[in-house]
Amino acid sequence: MRAAVFHDAKDVRVEDVAEPTAVGAREVRLKPFWCGICGTDLHEYAVGPIVIPTRPHPLNGSAAPQILGHEFSGEVLEVGAEVTTVRVGDRVSVMPLLFCGVCYFCRRGLNHLCTSMACVGLSDAWGGIAAQCVVPESKVAKLPDTMSDIQGALVEPTAVAAYGVDSAGVRPGDTVLVTGLGPIGALASLYASALGATVFMSEINPRRQELARSLDVGELLDPRSTDVVAEIRDRTGGIGVDAVIECSGNEIALQTALASVRAAGTVAQTGLHTKPAAIDPMVLSERDITLRGTWCYPVTDWPRIIDLIGRGRLDVEKVVSARIDMTDIVEKGFETLLSPTGDQIKVLVRAE
Repeated sequence: MRAAVFHDAKDVRVEDVAEPTAVGAREVRLKPFWCGICGTDLHEYAVGPIVIPTRPHPLNGSAAPQILGHEFSGEVLEVGAEVTTVRVGDRVSVMPLLFCGVCYFCRRGLNHLCTSMACVGLSDAWGGIAAQCVVPESKVAKLPDTMSDIQGALVEPTAVAAYGVDSAGVRPGDTVLVTGLGPIGALASLYASALGATVFMSEINPRRQELARSLDVGELLDPRSTDVVAEIRDRTGGIGVDAVIECSGNEIALQTALASVRAAGTVAQTGLHTKPAAIDPMVLSERDITLRGTWCYPVTDWPRIIDLIGRGRLDVEKVVSARIDMTDIVEKGFETLLSPTGDQIKVLVRAE
């Protein structure tokens, strides 16, 4: 079967790999439909391996070369003898985090912080950009008829975005600033609006500004022409927003976030920083600000996110800018997304 396989930095190949030969008692074999290219995938392609193990992973023994893809939907082709929650023919979305269940964090329900965590498509035998894959039954959630295959592939990044907003304690009636309108920032804006918050969005990239406007969930502020902090203060009676969801992983954006949030407000650092960022810790103390990081999502969030999308509360498909075939994953996927002149935001790969 065909699969997109990571071998090394700048070396992703669409090649023939062996099909799954066996399905465990509590496993399911899937035919992936669509799979998103994530920022983590981009980092692996550009400068990896980072997350992808080069020696056997302690949880499952996986190592590069790695079939890519952890944001995906698919159809159930086969179920193990003890599987009870899905049947052949069901459409599902995959929660890709694999965890031990016995470490300090797993025993406290913080499975996304498992000390030996692995991930389908990054540190596992299988990934979603392939004709077939095998995953544990516990990692699949059935999609309702009201959800498309495309929407099913967007549950994973939506869970990332929702965790950022939830971590900031956003409630109906709150004011929220989202900095960085890439896929996660766009999804965070949609989710915050669905919660009943008033949303402001800050973005400098013209293509992403177009996306922000198309969401129709709040006002866009352009840092190139607007003093975002002053504008936020003006719009909130000098107080500041209740929460900021920082999705850019940019030092200036983080500083803007801390200056824009009200006293006793919360900044959720959801975008990943690839290098250190300078802040003034005294700002946190003087204004009683909470700055908290977020990593992945609660592994139990899939049913809730699916329900929100399935009931039409989140138009997540708005963030998709391109749909490509697997054979084009390098040129139209990785290279385009990494190009300074690229015009794509969220690219989905047809896994067939």
